[in-house]
Amino acid sequence: MSAGLDTAPATGGTTAPAARRGVTAARLLGLVVAGGLLLLVVLLSIAVGAKPIPLSGVIHALTHGEGSVDGVVILDLRLPRTVLGVAVGAALAVAGVLMQALTRNPLADPGILGVNAGAAVAVVFAIWIWRFSDLTDYVWFAFLGAGAASVLVYLLGSRGRSGATPVRLALAGTAVSAVLGAVISFITLLNPRVFDQFRFWGVGALSGVDADVIWQVLPFLVLGTVLALGMSGSLNALALGDETARALGSNVGLTRALGAVAVTLLCGAATAAVGPIGFVGLTVPHMARVVTGPDHRWLVPYSILLGPILLLGSDIVGRVIARPGEIQVGIITAFVGAPVFIALVRRRRIPEL
Repeated sequence: MSAGLDTAPATGGTTAPAARRGVTAARLLGLVVAGGLLLLVVLLSIAVGAKPIPLSGVIHALTHGEGSVDGVVILDLRLPRTVLGVAVGAALAVAGVLMQALTRNPLADPGILGVNAGAAVAVVFAIWIWRFSDLTDYVWFAFLGAGAASVLVYLLGSRGRSGATPVRLALAGTAVSAVLGAVISFITLLNPRVFDQFRFWGVGALSGVDADVIWQVLPFLVLGTVLALGMSGSLNALALGDETARALGSNVGLTRALGAVAVTLLCGAATAAVGPIGFVGLTVPHMARVVTGPDHRWLVPYSILLGPILLLGSDIVGRVIARPGEIQVGIITAFVGAPVFIALVRRRRIPEL
């Protein structure tokens, strides 16, 4: 009898660490698979277009430089577009993770909560009033608009006794986005110059973006991503509630402040570069949670890989179904993300994050 009692705890003690190691190994394997899938999507993004190029030609151009017409097309046009898609996709996905964690709202998204609309209306004002046309100026206005919209939505959604519930924040974000969208339409319809400069940017597109854009927005995207990775442990504590997070030693105020800075950096730079693209930040975190669960230490890295896969995959679909033209990526992501949003809203119980 004594031997049996001694054996049971020992078995349980060895099983739990083994189970944790198995989960960790499975998540690492998932990251490797996601990385391989991202590499494949990158190659397809470079190969697919009005002029299809075989993968062998893509690899030859990437390794040997501009030795042919295909090399010029790949290195001067498609490669910068693909690199920008990777950076923007990762930024929007990570911003979605942060917004869902900071608000404990599974419906949070840079588009749904008005962040993209705030950045867009600020860019419109920059074009209209100050006649800016350089992306460097757009970035700063996009930052200002994204931050102001985030604060406004949170203030509106947190009014009342119930506070900032997921549904209230989603409704506030929808209302703010509608108003800002009306302001954008009013300005652009009355000013042909503003409309001409804004129309391609406003739909959300990776095409037609100069290669210099990548270097102008990359520092902001990298800084925002590093902040998100660094605070992933604090996000896990915050998911348990403010009081529990404080009891665990987490600085809730600092976590929210750094999260707001990271979201503004990521959304502002991404929106300034390619225009407002919705639903990537909503869809990708829920895709990643299928593998990672609620652990943000894994959720953020997975989102960094899955975001570009979704965005570049949507961009490829837009080029294929409308060949020799293309459908802008912002339209495709809306078709992909809208059903996910509807499914989440229709759930009887919104899942805890």
